[in-house]
Amino acid sequence: MTDDTDRDQADYAGEWGGVDVQFGEQGARLTYGSYLQLGRLLSAQTLESDPPAHDELLFITIHQVYELWFQQLLHEATAARDAMLSARSGQTDDNRLWWAQHLLGRMHVVERVLVQQVDVLETMTPQDFLQFRQKLAPASGFQSVQFRELEFLSGAKDPSFVQRFRGLTEAERDRLRRRLEEPTLWDAFVHVLDSKGLPTGSDAEITDAVRRAAHDRSRYADVWALAEALLQHDENAAAWRARHVVMVERMIGTKTGTGGSSGAEYLRSRLDLRYYPLLWELRSHL
Repeated sequence: MTDDTDRDQADYAGEWGGVDVQFGEQGARLTYGSYLQLGRLLSAQTLESDPPAHDELLFITIHQVYELWFQQLLHEATAARDAMLSARSGQTDDNRLWWAQHLLGRMHVVERVLVQQVDVLETMTPQDFLQFRQKLAPASGFQSVQFRELEFLSGAKDPSFVQRFRGLTEAERDRLRRRLEEPTLWDAFVHVLDSKGLPTGSDAEITDAVRRAAHDRSRYADVWALAEALLQHDENAAAWRARHVVMVERMIGTKTGTGGSSGAEYLRSRLDLRYYPLLWELRSHL
């Protein structure tokens, strides 16, 4: 190898210790568009209205973005759960529990984005929505498999949803069944309590264990931080449901949903859902 070639490679390597990593267009290995698969991504917005309704693109884009965020939330929640489940009795698990807290904190930020996205959707007027709404039936947000997975993973498991969903592929049905069978975030939190030697045999014992952690944060700081992180996740989900139902009422009033549900009436029936009722009840006993 010539000295000139050595100098050229050194220039490219810079501080990378001689590894041939070429940044810039001269590398020609991967582009922004190919890495993000923008060709596929930006061609996935297929309008059903004819002639095209101007706001249908906005409607599709918003909901596709929701599904991307749901995918990310499932990714983070699964990892947070697994980190908590890996805690072992009598051992220091600072790194595992810190990682779970960190991922739950990331989820909180994403969940606030989900609520804020409703503001973008509400720039569409009811009249503009009605230009293409009839084309959506029988599709409905009720059929979002990832959203239901997130509820199951959070702790709100309801097997009836698997039977009530119409048009599910077998792969989607299998995903929901797996979520029904696997541990939830709450199961993982209870495992953490048990690994710390705290009682978990009944709801009363779990409540007492978390109360003890609340009053002895010098010893159980990680337990209390996880409890608060789960409660924040629950609160954010409640905020999204509340914002969603008001938006639906603003758009379609009391009309039935495109999937055949009672629309806003059904959504209002879900407003009292809590993933972790024991953590909410604890507030009355601190």
